[in-house]
Amino acid sequence: MKDLFGKAILDFQTNNSPEDLITETTISEEDEMSVAYLFRSYSEMPKMEQKALQLAKGRVLDVGCGAGSHSLTLQNERNLEVTAIDISANAIAACTLRGINDARVQDVMTLENEKYDTILLLMNGAGMCGKLKNIPKFLLKLKSLLNPGGQILMDSSDIIYMFDDDEDGGKWIPSDNAYYGEVVFNIAYKGEKEKPFDWMYIDYNTLQNAAFANDLKSELILEGEHYDYLAKLSI
Repeated sequence: MKDLFGKAILDFQTNNSPEDLITETTISEEDEMSVAYLFRSYSEMPKMEQKALQLAKGRVLDVGCGAGSHSLTLQNERNLEVTAIDISANAIAACTLRGINDARVQDVMTLENEKYDTILLLMNGAGMCGKLKNIPKFLLKLKSLLNPGGQILMDSSDIIYMFDDDEDGGKWIPSDNAYYGEVVFNIAYKGEKEKPFDWMYIDYNTLQNAAFANDLKSELILEGEHYDYLAKLSI
């Protein structure tokens, strides 16, 4: 992994001529993403992220923290104890420069001997498990990191809207037996290309079923205008 996403974040933080990230997936064309967006303040965040930060309590684990904007808000404005983790060393370097007290290069699947009251998975954080078949193991891992009364707050989207209508008024989805929310992501930055990686958008019903199967309660907190939602899972 070249860690281009993290490189873009660190370039922006250190004023090292940052450029837009170029993203493309198996179901969407090339798009430019401004790195500045990852450095947004609370007032610039979508309502769904603001709501998640309002609900956060106790000791917080911010999984896939990126540039650390959510962690910073909770640490500096809510005075919560936050651990920000990401597999990107460059992103964590930027988080440390931004003043996050506990920022670590860490894969959540290998995190041990820690307990939290709130686990945040924002900006479609559940997608990091890549494929639907991985979601039970992923949810069980998150559950093992929760204190009694703890909560997992995550947002995602139902990307069914991106598929064409068929003759019956339903959606035409390629029948290769894969879950329609699974995509392959390509990222390019400053002329370099990252190795393609699996990502997943999970619709709420599928998430709710997976939560139930793994003894987690599920609650739909907020629905956005574009098939997106915020959910809370708890023991």
